Amino acid sequence: MAEKVATLHLPGQEPIELPIMSGTAGNDVIDVRQLGSKGYFTFDPGFLATAACESQITFIDGEKGILLHRGYPIEQLADNSEYLEVCYLLLFGQRPTEKQYEQFKETVTRHTMVHEQLIHFFQGFRRDSHPMAIMVAVVGALSAFYHDSLDVTNERHREIAAYRLLSKMPTLAAMSYKYSMGQPFVYPRNDLSYAGNFLNMMFSVPTEEYIVNPIVEKAMDRIFMLHADHEQNASTSTVRLAGSSASNPFACIAAGIACLWGPAHGGANEACLAMLEQIGSVERIPEFIERAKDKDDPFRLMGFGHRVYKSYDPRAKVMQQTCHDVLEDLKIDDRLLDIAMELEHIALTDDYFIEKKLYPNVDFYSGIVMRAIGIPTSMFTVIFALARTVGWIAHWIEMLQTPGQRIGRPRQLYTGEAMRDFPTTSRQKE
Repeated sequence: MAEKVATLHLPGQEPIELPIMSGTAGNDVIDVRQLGSKGYFTFDPGFLATAACESQITFIDGEKGILLHRGYPIEQLADNSEYLEVCYLLLFGQRPTEKQYEQFKETVTRHTMVHEQLIHFFQGFRRDSHPMAIMVAVVGALSAFYHDSLDVTNERHREIAAYRLLSKMPTLAAMSYKYSMGQPFVYPRNDLSYAGNFLNMMFSVPTEEYIVNPIVEKAMDRIFMLHADHEQNASTSTVRLAGSSASNPFACIAAGIACLWGPAHGGANEACLAMLEQIGSVERIPEFIERAKDKDDPFRLMGFGHRVYKSYDPRAKVMQQTCHDVLEDLKIDDRLLDIAMELEHIALTDDYFIEKKLYPNVDFYSGIVMRAIGIPTSMFTVIFALARTVGWIAHWIEMLQTPGQRIGRPRQLYTGEAMRDFPTTSRQKE
């Protein structure tokens, strides 16, 4: 018997003792798996009080503003690491040795090219297609090009798929942008960093050499790192659910991309820039601040507060300085960036925002940085997907390695018609 139990009293039945499970950190969890055999389900729309799995990858304490990857605080990783090292950490559970890391980087770097026939796949899309629509399709299509490693029960196949996805996502993301711009695709370069290579594939053109700005490169790497994983969010849960049916890894990641596309999830930084456009000028900020404070006004400030974090988003603290570094280095004259900086000042000093803990979140700062770099808003969620791919893969692998893993099958509270007979007579005339 478990050390701690919860006793549930059901009508007409003996009390049921439900084990209480404790993790390394976070809330205790009541194991309700035996309720189904007793004729009951739990009701939890949005799964806000349901632990759907056991995981060792990422932990969030929203009340305290803590984000840990394999136990390491995100602030320490941001100051002392880089995206690919965090990728290794998420995938393998430990920080790599110098030799392991160099081998890991070399493997990722040497698999960034995609099959040449994928170019023809891109040509089937309209030029004005949203890049996320392209990404959902081309990532899912990878299973048709790399079908030599789709046995999800094979550990080596899972590892090969992980490397392929991590390596090729920047290439596919840049290709989706180039296609929408009507520009030629740029092949990856092995002499550049992961972030530098992505920037080169995005902005290089045949007519002139593109020089990677080291401050922009660092900012891009940090954006990747801060979006690498975020526990059991909607898209990660989607990848796990798709993977529970033993779907191939490319299909699972495509499912995650489709979920991420939603404006309530990955589209938040895009919505933030749309809000800045709506405000229009620094002079109009007081008007919109008053509207935001009016509970009867439908206007909402995007990029402030977070569903999980009840204090400052720890990723935003990291991204704030990066944002200011980029703006200072590039010296961009942009009215939307001026609006954003004034909004940041108000949010950090206004009693209303402080009381309600509406601090700028990571979407606010990352959206500003990407605009400053020259990345269009249509690409914001694509970059989110690129960065989050490693988290999706880590959770997919962990799920497949979990003993007794079963296909996901949520239940429901049915409120439709009770059983009734279908009329044998002809339909009534109106």
